[in-house]
Amino acid sequence: MLLLLAFLIGIVAGLRAMTAPAAVAWGAALGWFDVSQSPLAFMAYRWTPWVFTLLAIVELITDQLPSTPSRKVAMQFSARIIMGALSGATIGASGGSLLGGLIAGAIGAVVGTFGGAAGRSKLAAAFGKDAPAALIEDAIAIVVALLIVAAV
Repeated sequence: MLLLLAFLIGIVAGLRAMTAPAAVAWGAALGWFDVSQSPLAFMAYRWTPWVFTLLAIVELITDQLPSTPSRKVAMQFSARIIMGALSGATIGASGGSLLGGLIAGAIGAVVGTFGGAAGRSKLAAAFGKDAPAALIEDAIAIVVALLIVAAV
């Protein structure tokens, strides 16, 4: 079950790179799951959720800018895989499967990156503009991330 949740949080990272680690850090910091005895104990530190939340908010804002590059360019794509891997590893570490969670999260991030880009393109075409599609994607990423973290 944890590996499935790690994969799913990776998909969220593919949609919004910083939303996934923000949600996971909040879950760990609030004691919803324990990573204190793992190398990822820092995810539960007092300031970690705040830092990731600030980064997630900045990402939500900058995603609306027309100058923001595609999520499929190397820098954006790499960041999504890294954040998916970190988030998945944190979920996996809560059950003693850090490496499995890392791999599942990274794979989920690849799926989420390409699937999110395709879904957003179709939504934007249906709306005739990108902004409503982006806001829907934001909402989906946030709600799904919270549901995943609550299920850990």
